[in-house]
Amino acid sequence: MASPANPKSHFHARSVSLPSKPNPFIPQAEDHLRRIRSSEAATTSSISSVSGMISGLMEFYDSIDDLLLLPHTQQALVQEGRNKVLERSLGLLDICSTSKDVVAQTKEAVQVLQLALRRRRGDEMARRNEVGAYMASRRKAKKTIQNCLKVLKIKLTISSADQSCVTMVSMLREAEGVALKTIESLLTLVHGKSSRSFFFKLMHSSQVAAHKIGSNSEIEIVDAAVNTLLSHKNGKASNIQTEHVQKALAELESHIQDLEEEMDRLIRRMIKTRVFLLNILNH
Repeated sequence: MASPANPKSHFHARSVSLPSKPNPFIPQAEDHLRRIRSSEAATTSSISSVSGMISGLMEFYDSIDDLLLLPHTQQALVQEGRNKVLERSLGLLDICSTSKDVVAQTKEAVQVLQLALRRRRGDEMARRNEVGAYMASRRKAKKTIQNCLKVLKIKLTISSADQSCVTMVSMLREAEGVALKTIESLLTLVHGKSSRSFFFKLMHSSQVAAHKIGSNSEIEIVDAAVNTLLSHKNGKASNIQTEHVQKALAELESHIQDLEEEMDRLIRRMIKTRVFLLNILNH
């Protein structure tokens, strides 16, 4: 008969429990999850804050390698069911990969517009065409993001509904929920919001790139700044405005590059964990 779960633990055991002697890796893994949950409660309106959540997820997955090798952990995973565990793992990888693609597409659009603005100096019509192409790319990305967010909403509902699992499986489930929330924050950040008041404030500011209003993200600031180049009825934007937009784009490219690299590391880390799970469940 399984021994009672530790009353101090955040998780609850049902069918298989951990040994009576606490494993030192469990508090470490739980601590990583607590810190990520705390960062969720904080602002996620900047790329750096979302990158911090992704880093926390990688630290959690790093901390469970030894736990996955323990016999009682493997028994718990087998009880959970091979198909169920692997399907959830694959689904999480898929949504992470799609999100990374969205980030990469956004970075590419930023780079193309940067290059165009440098080359098209003085050619107003060509510049407006390139800016229009950037905004069209952003609209396309937003449609992809909206579809992803719908899928995430369903996955988050399923993840939070099933709490009847043992400690290790429970931690994996909670990590999945935290990962989904992190991806939701990332996609919401990249999507941005259409704020006319924010757009007009930036449109009338001479410090477009540096003028950060409220909690608007780096991407929202760039979108609004780029809109200023299309806002002139006579088709002529000042060189100062163009320079500010170029500066904003350069800063955003650097942030997005970091975010893309974080996502790449997270996906590689999740693949490693999936290989662990495959080895456990195929024996």
